[in-house]
Amino acid sequence: MRWWQRRETGTLVGLLLLCLALFIATPYFATLDNLRNVAEQSTVIGTLAIGMTFVIIAGGIDLSVGSVVALSGVVLAMALRAGAGAALAVALALLVGASAGALNGVLVTIGRLPPFIATLGTMSVGRGLALLLADGRPISGFPDGLRALATARWFGVPVSVVLMLALFAFAQLVLTRTVLGRFTYAIGGNAEAARLAGIPVRGYTTGTYIIAGISAALCATLLLARLNSAQPIAGIGYELDAIAAVVIGGTSLLGGSGSVLGTLLGALLMSVLRNGLNLLGVSSYIQQIAIGAVIVIAVLVDMALQRRLRHTPS
Repeated sequence: MRWWQRRETGTLVGLLLLCLALFIATPYFATLDNLRNVAEQSTVIGTLAIGMTFVIIAGGIDLSVGSVVALSGVVLAMALRAGAGAALAVALALLVGASAGALNGVLVTIGRLPPFIATLGTMSVGRGLALLLADGRPISGFPDGLRALATARWFGVPVSVVLMLALFAFAQLVLTRTVLGRFTYAIGGNAEAARLAGIPVRGYTTGTYIIAGISAALCATLLLARLNSAQPIAGIGYELDAIAAVVIGGTSLLGGSGSVLGTLLGALLMSVLRNGLNLLGVSSYIQQIAIGAVIVIAVLVDMALQRRLRHTPS
């Protein structure tokens, strides 16, 4: 497939046209501070969407990631308040995220539950655990060791943005250059054919959910660094934003195709759209309508392309 035929190219063109329209509409959009703000706003959902990309390419879905963000953040904050170092606290949060992902994977592969139902259930469980551990209240009052992730700059670029880009680069390498990546595409394309070809479908499918859980824990770390507190109600709606970024970036909801580069562009497009609407003084209610319309259009385009590919002679 030539570069101009790729879905990522369409997302990039859409992003550039949106930036041009906002540049014309408001003089505040193209300022350095605002562009830096857009990049920082994209880090939370962008990081979360990395794991979602793996899950959707493998033909699944994960509705629990928003709750895992809250649960991981609460565990991270409790560890910091208990005197644990930043590295140990982050490791515990990552363990929580990986465990939640493993549970999702087991329910889907061994329990044979539909991914939608399995992760809908763990979404409720995760949120309940977060509220229980935090007693329904925000957790704060711990050392500021992680604040550097939100405040530090590297050659003028926020460290959180550098970290997000590094994670995207690593994920792209995994998807395109490793066995895990090849098997993820194969499972999403046809799970039964992948099984007959000798691919351990259960193990690798579970692996994609573990990656999603780890991404959620990393998202929680960035969120805690920015807010300097952990909210048990954090992450509500994040799963939908992550799915939207993945779909807008060109990953098929039917599985088997997509890329993390497209997901990065999708996350940036959503951040630019929200930022531009805020600058133009558009009501938050209308913003929801606009973002929903973009998601629907992206899915319609994806389905149209899938039908076209199925009817194209080989």
